[in-house]
Amino acid sequence: MRPMLVILSLVVLYRGHNEPGGGFIGGLMLGAAYILYAMAFGVNKTQKSIFFSPVNLTATGLLVALLSGVPALLAGDVFMTGEWVTFFAYSAFELKLGTPLLFDVGVYLAVAGMLMLVMFSIMEE
Repeated sequence: MRPMLVILSLVVLYRGHNEPGGGFIGGLMLGAAYILYAMAFGVNKTQKSIFFSPVNLTATGLLVALLSGVPALLAGDVFMTGEWVTFFAYSAFELKLGTPLLFDVGVYLAVAGMLMLVMFSIMEE
């Protein structure tokens, strides 16, 4: 279940700009994947199987969400204004990425880290 939920959480994260979903729901799904794993195999084994600590994940997410507003300031706009970059503009496949996706990635990481931190603490008790 864990690999499937992780992949599905990434799909929900990316889809969130045009459809329902985004960083918060995707982060909840990622946290739930690791909580289910911890329920099956124990918190200690889960913490050993992941290469990040939930505290570092939360801090990284908050930093990424905060830094997503800097490109707008550099462009002379108001903080947290959406800035967009188009990749492959002259091909059949056009990819537009922007600072709202970067903000959602920060929320995704912060929510997943905080959920894992709280639930692992409760499960250890």
